[in-house]
Amino acid sequence: MRTVTINSAGMTMQDVIDVARHNARVEISEQALAGMAATREHIEKLANGETPVYGISTGFGALANRHIAIEDRVQLQKSLVRSHAAGMGEPVEREVVRALMLLRLKTLCSGRTGARPLVAQTMADILNAGITPYVHEYGSLGCSGDLAPLAHCAMVLMGEGRAFGPATDGTLGTERPVADLLAEAGITPVELREKEGLALINGTDGMLGMAILAIADLNHLVDYADKIAAMSVEGLMGTDQVFRPELHEPLRPHPGQAKSAANMFAALKGSEIVASHRVGDSKVQDAYSLRCAPQVTGGLRDTIDYATVVATRELAAAVDNPIVLENGEVTSNGNFHGAPVAYILDFLAIPATDLGSMSERRTDRMLDQNRSSGLPPFLAADAGVDSGLMIAQYTQAGLVSENKRLAAPASVDSIPSSAMQEDHVSMGWHAGRKLRKVVDNLRMILAVELTAAARAVELRAPHQPSPISAELIARLRKVVPGMGTDRFLAPELAAAAELLRS
Repeated sequence: MRTVTINSAGMTMQDVIDVARHNARVEISEQALAGMAATREHIEKLANGETPVYGISTGFGALANRHIAIEDRVQLQKSLVRSHAAGMGEPVEREVVRALMLLRLKTLCSGRTGARPLVAQTMADILNAGITPYVHEYGSLGCSGDLAPLAHCAMVLMGEGRAFGPATDGTLGTERPVADLLAEAGITPVELREKEGLALINGTDGMLGMAILAIADLNHLVDYADKIAAMSVEGLMGTDQVFRPELHEPLRPHPGQAKSAANMFAALKGSEIVASHRVGDSKVQDAYSLRCAPQVTGGLRDTIDYATVVATRELAAAVDNPIVLENGEVTSNGNFHGAPVAYILDFLAIPATDLGSMSERRTDRMLDQNRSSGLPPFLAADAGVDSGLMIAQYTQAGLVSENKRLAAPASVDSIPSSAMQEDHVSMGWHAGRKLRKVVDNLRMILAVELTAAARAVELRAPHQPSPISAELIARLRKVVPGMGTDRFLAPELAAAAELLRS
């Protein structure tokens, strides 16, 4: 099992994915532990002083002007976490919770929050034990950090709240009493001290974690999308000539477009189907959903590249308020505002939705006997008796329609909170939640196109598809049978979607 070592320099996106999805172990470097201990000395001095310092000896948010007596400051941190653990709704996915915990741990280890090394080590121990706090769907406005989600995680560090036990299949596991889960793992609950409650909840970790996971998924899906679109070109007796390199990078130098065009051109190389109608074809041009595929998929590629830049920058950040500077000064700031991450979450949803929309148009064309260049209606074995993939396209259209609604940006909305102290919020958590749904829907949309394109290509026999299409169809046929009389389609579509996840 891989081990991810956390130091003050941060981590990579792959580190986050490995811990969130593949249960990689976490260890904290000696350098990071020493840096945290040194910073903690500054916090202790301020805690014992009489000068009010936000997060150490004052209330929070709109209550920041309330000076808290020394004897009440431990209770202040406990009360902060308990009151902020106010989420509602269903539990979010295990991988999201693990990602946000790891990213909060990364910021603790930066030495800029003032938390003790003990707090960071306890969080690492919980991750390594496979314990997953119960984090609710609703509770974050994406400003002052993902407060409620992170507070539910902090509750588990305190030995309180709700949590799920270890699971190896990506599910949440079984909910059990937190005290029992910690005791079985040999973990002692932490009594939070000055600044530590705030340090555990004041970050953009949930939305960043969802961004990193979505980027990984979309990078995977765009490569499949190019191959599936090329297979649809074959099935619809289209041409490969519009994907030649001289028509892309030299004329319209978008890197993503050039990449997708190159992928499609390579995927069609050696296709007997494409070669069969190069001469004597009456069609002047293919439909946009075929001819312009690289422009749309390439646009998503370029958006992913930009989102990766933003996510990488955020990974290098130490997001907390107040923050401890190198000279020991503890100062307020606005870096907890999730706007930069919220924007990329919204940006990604738009081209991902449009890619799904174009995929559905190709599927519909393959099912329509008037536009499919001789394919049977709905790709049915005996049209009329059989309905073929008619209703699979309905499902695909429904998914596309839902994605169009989800593509509306969350980050343009703002609802003031905390008695107008927090009068502009990012809604980045919500942008992340809907992007996850868009990505899942896109996978299913592409799975329907893959199922249809494979049938269409096989109906072009005796002409053979390209080697790349043949290999993808062979993989599909291991889990989805070929064309025949109508049968229970839902399991086959689910299997095709799972193939695209692998």
